[in-house]
Amino acid sequence: MKVLKSILGSVLLIGMAVMVSAFSPADGLKFEKSSHNFGKVKHNQPVTVEFTFTNVSSKSVIIEDATAECGCTKPEFPPRPIASGKTGTIKVTYDSKTKGVFNKKITVKLVNDNTPTILSISGEVVA
Repeated sequence: MKVLKSILGSVLLIGMAVMVSAFSPADGLKFEKSSHNFGKVKHNQPVTVEFTFTNVSSKSVIIEDATAECGCTKPEFPPRPIASGKTGTIKVTYDSKTKGVFNKKITVKLVNDNTPTILSISGEVVA
């Protein structure tokens, strides 16, 4: 009886491991760069950068969300799955309404992946 329970427990653990690996990306997205410095930016003139990535996992990846830490930064991401080996971009626009130095983070979350990617933009808004 103990042997049977041990075997069933092992089969259950192996099955769970297979299910988890089937639904989670191996390495997810690889970004060409994770930060961008705009340098000096003119006041009230929005600036945009595109962060290019490649899906380096063996399965399609879906970006669940890309969020910025404030309303002055707007990320845009592909609404469709990104096939294995394909590239895409996350477009980030900063609204330069406030003068001074800025450092903003963008959090990119994938479906079935609990480890977000952090992108960042920086610069200085001048008159």
